[in-house]
Order: sequence, then structure tokens, then C-alpha cells
Amino acid sequence: MGRTIGFTLLGAGLLGFLPNAAQARELSAMGYTIPGSQVRLVPVTEKGRHYQLYIGLPGSYGKDPARRYPVVYVTDGYWDFPKITSMEGGLSYDRVVPEFITVGLGYAGPNPDYGNLRRWELSPAPFGDKGEMSGHAEDFLETLKTVIIPLVDAEYRTDTSYRVLAGTSLGGLFTLYAMLSSPGLFNAYIAATPAVGTGNDWLFQYEDRFARSGAKLKGRLYMTVGGNESPAYFNDIIRFNQRLATRRYADFSYDFHIVEGERHGGTPFESYTRGLRFALLPIAPEAGPAPGQ
Repeated sequence: MGRTIGFTLLGAGLLGFLPNAAQARELSAMGYTIPGSQVRLVPVTEKGRHYQLYIGLPGSYGKDPARRYPVVYVTDGYWDFPKITSMEGGLSYDRVVPEFITVGLGYAGPNPDYGNLRRWELSPAPFGDKGEMSGHAEDFLETLKTVIIPLVDAEYRTDTSYRVLAGTSLGGLFTLYAMLSSPGLFNAYIAATPAVGTGNDWLFQYEDRFARSGAKLKGRLYMTVGGNESPAYFNDIIRFNQRLATRRYADFSYDFHIVEGERHGGTPFESYTRGLRFALLPIAPEAGPAPGQ
């Protein structure tokens, strides 16, 4: 009896807040927008690629016009931009990372085929049955370096002394490729369950040539694998982790984590939360346990 009366009174009390039919349709059509976010189009490249950027600005961005912010670039922005932006507020609230700008890398145009587009863009070497539709990471990295980063630095108050690159799966493979191809372009990297075995161990061979060249690897890398990934995929990442752990690059900080109980799609959440803390630790306001009251 008491439960029924409580429900009826609560329902009656809410009636004044419910929209009418027209307002409800308008609200439904609007959907939900991530606060502080923008979408920017990049001019079509010389090779005909058309990119779209998802920009996430931290809460204080409009309050202090003199302040500059580090930038976290994330591949597959149509999927991972919401993850990173939702984490930024909580982590910066805890002061374990500074506030940062998020840039999600994506594609413009109606109904983009993300599967084929990312296959083309994020893989450094052709692979699989559709080899002609892959293997163009070098072009994408050049566009990132010469077009996208300069555009973001020109349009937003970025701290150009600190950039992070993050990605999952093929995006994680691209992140590792960028780390080895353009050391110094980014200060830190997050490779969540990266597809390191793609293309007949191409990345293993590439890293070996890098190490034998005597080149210096600088920066920070946080890499993960899901504990419940398929055995072959899991073992490839374990092998690459062992490879990196034995190199002992002088100016390179590296951490590896198995996300227990997760498969491929669930691994990025914990990977990005922990990875952002590791990547941004050198410029974090605080670290470790929260101070006592």
C-alpha cells in the first residue's frame, strides 16, 4: 500500500517537468552532445583523404584565455573520442592528470565505412585478403605531422611541448608505428591491445631494424592486452612486450598491463584510464594517494 501511494505522488509531482509532445519529439531528435566538444573538417589531402576531427575542450578552457593545454590524439575517434573525453574530467578532478584537449581522428562524409577506412589508414603494411586496401600508415602519419597537428596548434591553445598519441587494435599498431617512425613527435603513447601480429610480424621486423640502427627512443609507452583475447592475438602482444622489455632504451619509460577478464572490445576502457595517468605523469599536478584532510 505504501509503495503504491509513494509512486503515485511522485508521478504527479513530476508532471510539471515533463515536456509536451512537440518538445519531446524535438528533444529526442537532438540527442545528446558531449559538452565542450566540436567537430572540425580537415581539407581533402593531396591523396584524396578527407578527415574529420572531434575536439574535446576541458572545463576550464573558456575561463582562462592565457592557459595552454597538452593534447591527447586518439585514433578511431568515432569510437574512442567519447571514452577519452569522459575520462578527462574525472582524472583531472583527481589531479592525477592535468586538464587536456582531446583530438579524435576520424573521417568526413556521409555514412563512412569505418572498417575499410581504418584498415587503409592505420596499418603500416598490406595484410589479409584485401591487401590493396591496407598499408598506408606512412601517409596518415605524414598528414598527422604536417596538416592535422599544425591545424590544432593554430586553432586551439595547445601546449606544444607535450602531446600524447593513443589507439586501440589497429589504432594501437599505428601508435607503435608512429613511435618508431617519428620519435619526438609525441611525448607519450598508449597502445591498447595493439594488433602487433598484423602483416606477418611486420612490426617486429620494423622494431628490430630501428634497434639495430642505434636510433634513440624517447618518451613513455603504456601497452596492454586483454586477458581473454584470443590465444594467438594475446601471444603476439606478449612477445612484443618481451621484445621491448629487453631493449632498455635509455630515455624510454615503459609499462605493460594485462587487463584481466577482458576481451578485445572491453580492454580499452581500463587501458585508457591507466594509460592516461602513465602518459601524463611527468606533468600531472599530483601522484599517488590523495592527501589527507
